[in-house]
Amino acid sequence: MRKIKIYRETFLIFLRGLLMGIADVIPGVSGGTIALITGIYQRLIHAISQINLTFLFYALEGKFGKAQEEVKKWDFNLFIPLLAGIGLAVLTMSKIMMMFLTVYTAPTYAFFFGLILASAGFVYKHVDELNLKNIVFLIIGLVFAVLFVGLNPIQANHSLPIIFISGMVAICAMILPGISGAFVLLLLNQYEYMLQSLNQLKIVDIVIFGMGALIGILSFSRLLDYLLNNHKSVTMAFLVGLMVGTLRLPYQKITSTMDSLWPIFLAGVLGFVMVIILEKQFEKYHVPWEA
Repeated sequence: MRKIKIYRETFLIFLRGLLMGIADVIPGVSGGTIALITGIYQRLIHAISQINLTFLFYALEGKFGKAQEEVKKWDFNLFIPLLAGIGLAVLTMSKIMMMFLTVYTAPTYAFFFGLILASAGFVYKHVDELNLKNIVFLIIGLVFAVLFVGLNPIQANHSLPIIFISGMVAICAMILPGISGAFVLLLLNQYEYMLQSLNQLKIVDIVIFGMGALIGILSFSRLLDYLLNNHKSVTMAFLVGLMVGTLRLPYQKITSTMDSLWPIFLAGVLGFVMVIILEKQFEKYHVPWEA
């Protein structure tokens, strides 16, 4: 019975990884949003924040016992199935998402619009009360996102240092509900290039991007872990503002490519309902928020 429970939990984490990976290749949708909806967000951020290079220094000093103790602190039960799901989704979904974004642009972005809108409502549930401080942070997040989405893409090259920096910045956005890492890559002129690198298996580019992402996520997760444990309400209010503000991107894409209203409406409703279904399905597996 216990083994069945472990297998079920592992499969559910893998499924979350698949959903997060799909979200991470979509400009306008954040993998962090999916992690939050499916109740694994705080566990993920805390687990990442516990990773450090202390084990490496112990190993170099020959203190293998202490190095092993440090590694045992890592949440492998989370990381292995989650990363497997994310990796599989990114590798298999990149071509499919490019097709949808090219051929069915308006309905696809309408689906994202509904998904983000419903997700913002879900995140709002974690705001303890609508006091002045929370309202201020919500507005700050909203204004920041609206301005951010309105930025013009930087005409950056695809040199290895730029790819490394892009990985650092994009991964920080990917674990934030509301800010799309894929959209950050669009702004840095690296989105299509990195999709092509994945499809063509350009190992050097993928490794350099991954190294930047690793350094970025290990650094940023510590700040996020602190904010979620000590200033949860204002952090969530800020994230609500971010998510509502990023709706500017799918709205612009919809209005500039729309042919018919009904497909847009149906796709938006589908995205909205999907979030509600995901929330209900994963509700009993949510990790409680710590004070």
